[in-house]
Amino acid sequence: MAPVQPAARSSEVPADLAAELALAERCAELARETVYPHFRQVLQVNTKADASPVTVADRLAEQEMRRLISRSFPHHGILGEEEGPTGRTEAELTATEWLWVLDPIDGTRAFVTGRPTFCTLISLFHRGVPVLGVIDQPITRERWIGVRGQPTRYVAELPGRPGTRQSVTLEMAELSCTAPEIIRPERQADFRRLAGRVNRVSWGGDAYAYGLLALGQIDLIAEDTLKPWDWGALVPVIEGAGGTITDWQGRPLSLQSDGSVLASANSPLACEARALLNISRS
Repeated sequence: MAPVQPAARSSEVPADLAAELALAERCAELARETVYPHFRQVLQVNTKADASPVTVADRLAEQEMRRLISRSFPHHGILGEEEGPTGRTEAELTATEWLWVLDPIDGTRAFVTGRPTFCTLISLFHRGVPVLGVIDQPITRERWIGVRGQPTRYVAELPGRPGTRQSVTLEMAELSCTAPEIIRPERQADFRRLAGRVNRVSWGGDAYAYGLLALGQIDLIAEDTLKPWDWGALVPVIEGAGGTITDWQGRPLSLQSDGSVLASANSPLACEARALLNISRS
């Protein structure tokens, strides 16, 4: 099967997102202030219906961000990992013009085990397309800021500058995935086929790994069973750093996506990876 080329996104993007970006950064600061006091403390960890962990820090951070967004843009929709949609049905949420999508702690397993690789993810969708994304690490105080059509910014005291590796090939590539169990059984063989062709495979990282891809430290990330709050903020950051991010078949990510995500440092590398990931469906 020939590799699927990513479909072009609509060019209809609001010219000025300054107010929305300022709000997203205020949300990131608020989440830092809320989450930091709970890091490496004794916490009660509850298990949600999908078997993922949640703590009071997750819930408080999302509540604080929701309140701030509702005061600033009362007509915008909000979808959060912990509290779901705000006052709207799923159909209304999908059709809303402006939608904030929040993940207060992406990588709660890392958070509860004291590893500073979890992130707060804040994204804004316009007519179903993520146009603004912030990846924020509250402990290391790293922040990636993506606005569609603009270069990605990296704000941190740690070294690093945005830019994916444009000349890396599949055999040279560093591949990352959060954990083997997030890949559905019917896709495990496809992932193993890809993993067998790259230079190295590393595990763990959650959204932090996508930030590293935007800095040229990782070249490929192939994951599955992700929700919009897992990937919404990643799209503008990866694309603004010169990379690509789609589902495994090369389709733009949307609120109706199947949960597969492939992020790549460059388009030729993405085509090679997709060819391997889709052999079982050819």
